[in-house]
Amino acid sequence: MPEALLERENTVFVGGQWKNGRGAEMLEVTDPSTGNVLSRVQAGSAEDVEKAARAAAKAFDGWKRKPGAERAKYLRGFARGLESRKTILVRVQMHNNGKPRIEAEIDVDDAIATFDYYATLAEGLDERQDTRVDHAGGTHFGLVRHEPVGPVGMIVPWNFPLVTSAWKIAPALAAGCTATVKTSEMTPLNELVYGDIAAEIGLPAGVLNIVTGGAEVGIALTRAHEFRKISFTGSNMIGAKVMEAVSARCLPISLELGGKSPIVVTADADIDQAVSCIMGGIFFNAGQMCSATSRLIVDKSIEPKLIEALVEASRALRVGSPFEDGIEMGPLTTSAQCHKVLWMIEDAKSDGLDCVIGGGAIDRDGHFVKPTIFRDVPQDHTIWRDEIFGPVLATTTVSSDEEAIAVANDTHYGLVGSVVSGDWTRAKAIADRIEAGQIWINTPQVVYPDSAWGGFKQSGIGRELGPWGLSGYLGVKHILSEV
Repeated sequence: MPEALLERENTVFVGGQWKNGRGAEMLEVTDPSTGNVLSRVQAGSAEDVEKAARAAAKAFDGWKRKPGAERAKYLRGFARGLESRKTILVRVQMHNNGKPRIEAEIDVDDAIATFDYYATLAEGLDERQDTRVDHAGGTHFGLVRHEPVGPVGMIVPWNFPLVTSAWKIAPALAAGCTATVKTSEMTPLNELVYGDIAAEIGLPAGVLNIVTGGAEVGIALTRAHEFRKISFTGSNMIGAKVMEAVSARCLPISLELGGKSPIVVTADADIDQAVSCIMGGIFFNAGQMCSATSRLIVDKSIEPKLIEALVEASRALRVGSPFEDGIEMGPLTTSAQCHKVLWMIEDAKSDGLDCVIGGGAIDRDGHFVKPTIFRDVPQDHTIWRDEIFGPVLATTTVSSDEEAIAVANDTHYGLVGSVVSGDWTRAKAIADRIEAGQIWINTPQVVYPDSAWGGFKQSGIGRELGPWGLSGYLGVKHILSEV
């Protein structure tokens, strides 16, 4: 592993300069394939957050005044900086997250594409300014402007480093906002690269700030008065605390939270296609996805055949260290998450649920959990209703599309959903009625920079990606004048 990424003397990037974090805590960065410590990273402190917030506020006026085309050049600089470091960044994700190589490569490519996409949107921003509105019945006209909301505080999770931060940083900077990012305390290494690139491309001081750390840093970020918006991705439990802290100042907030998403398979579905979609939806990233389609809702007529095919495919799935040949699923990223998943599996087994494959840890070093499927799960059981965030699929059967829709929507969440059917029109009709922000039809989960990402119900507030992601960092100003 490159020492430049593993061993960092300075781990806080504030005002365009690297500094040593002032937190009392040393963050242990581990390899989940072995449980061994890769590196120890100095955490930041509340004082570091205060300095970052002041730097972001100081930089805001100059940054927002830059033409969109000029901001776009910096965004493309981030994309090229990531591109030039791709080999290293892939290895860091393999070591620190336990991602198989193909998954790590997808993550880096996604981050690169996100910066390029928002560079293009930034280039078109100035043309949207002062759009004229001729008000009916009077002598007045209006001019509509889209202006950045201000300095933004951002909190990113551990399951998709680089990606979730790119989804926030790129649109914020494109809009003319300045940003301060709190990295995950479990996977801080890749996000620190954004500071390296910012210095390399000459990004104005304070436009992007990065602070490592845990709860102390997160709390300080939500309380810093310089921030005019908070963007958070993570669990509902922490999201509620962030929302409570921000509510005291009535600030705008975006929350991308959890999910307990359905995948509906109709009677006329192609079995092989269904297996591909189901496997990708629950075992990609070892199930550590807010978008995991962890509830399989299948028509009774094909359920036996589908379950048989799923068990066979799960048995064939190669699980192990990402540095072993042909690995398709790696370990869970953290020890705590591994223990939580194993506890939920044991709880389901003790309740007598039918575990048709998996159902425990793999006997080796590291945080490995077997691909697990529970069949005919009662719809009031914990593993049917609660987010597990691991490679655990719960299944049930239905007798009609109407029943499938009702079961799919019987959840507090509404992030994503999938439909697999031999009739596209039928699948589209089901997708139209599933209460979720992103639906896939007859395809594994693919997310593009120009998609919309976000959910209904308790899955969050607001949207990331696409023009909607940019709009989240823009306020609308209406100037009214007489002719």
